[in-house]
Amino acid sequence: MITREDLESYLFRLDVEVEEVDDGLWLLKPENNETPIVCSYSPPVVLLRLKVMDLPPDGEDTRFGPLYRRLLELNAADILHGSYGIEEGEIVLSDALELENLDFSEMRSSFESLVMAATGHLPELAGLVPAIAQEG
Repeated sequence: MITREDLESYLFRLDVEVEEVDDGLWLLKPENNETPIVCSYSPPVVLLRLKVMDLPPDGEDTRFGPLYRRLLELNAADILHGSYGIEEGEIVLSDALELENLDFSEMRSSFESLVMAATGHLPELAGLVPAIAQEG
């Protein structure tokens, strides 16, 4: 199993700014991305989480159906690692990787997939929110 020290060495090899904010908890700051990816060492997995955007107000309103539908479509067809979800009023991208057989290549692929998805999908997702808010 990958140790905390092994994981930390993987993080530094990603060639991004790495800040340890707590024991086993890091912020990864990719270039050209304002939101850091949170990396948490929680055996038997490592968790990667990226805030995409705040959840629109009145999230249970049925007018938000197009946004939620698109998130599910992206989960099914366009996300290589991880998935979109809703947590504490935010839309997030997250992935959990098993530490048992984790190697650097898998870690890098997951990290890059989250960054690429967030960067590529955000304009479309954000575009759905103003249209919904203006209907009200």
